[in-house]
Amino acid sequence: MKELVLDPTDPLQAYYAARAREYDRVYGKPERQPELRAIEAWLPTVFAGRRVLELACGTGWWTRVLAVAARHVTALDATEETLAIARSRGVAADRVRFVQGDAYVLPVELGELDACFAGFWWSHVPRARLQSFLEGVHGRLRPGSPVVFLDNRYVEGSSTPIGPADAAGDTWQLRKLADGSEHRVLKNFPGEGELRDAVAAVDPSACVLLWRHYWALMYWR
Repeated sequence: MKELVLDPTDPLQAYYAARAREYDRVYGKPERQPELRAIEAWLPTVFAGRRVLELACGTGWWTRVLAVAARHVTALDATEETLAIARSRGVAADRVRFVQGDAYVLPVELGELDACFAGFWWSHVPRARLQSFLEGVHGRLRPGSPVVFLDNRYVEGSSTPIGPADAAGDTWQLRKLADGSEHRVLKNFPGEGELRDAVAAVDPSACVLLWRHYWALMYWR
């Protein structure tokens, strides 16, 4: 696979590079544990026997869940710091391939794939780029491929507060890391109807699953 050139000045990439070592703390919140266990049990049933493209795999938390039942997982992320943690989880090399790359520019070299998963990425996609991003994803999948996007719902007291929407309709959070640095991070919280509408042209029967802290959009390419 040819080298993929990323933008080192991208504030989201810089944030996740700085956050890599503390990223998984978000999965330790006590109030979210029952829902996380339920999602971890559900996801392998969707991707059993599939060649899965995982976008924005981060530290590989969900990669290990997918690999339980998937035929193979190609896990892509833009940040080498998070990929290093993902590789250290010990998932069998014949089941998972980690790739540094851009979720907006998916190369043909990723190979033939018949499923896609992205955890906590949709919320970071600017609304103005959402449709072009989805078109790029669908272009890398065979017809009949299941697609699942998993992300956060806004819950007062559990979620980081968001500011007013900007002119493009995007909302932002001010996040503070353990080193004291503060980062302004794009974080959208779409409604159920908005999610269905985004993929209606591909699958008008798309399903939205709702938990208190999370949502999942499932549809077929």
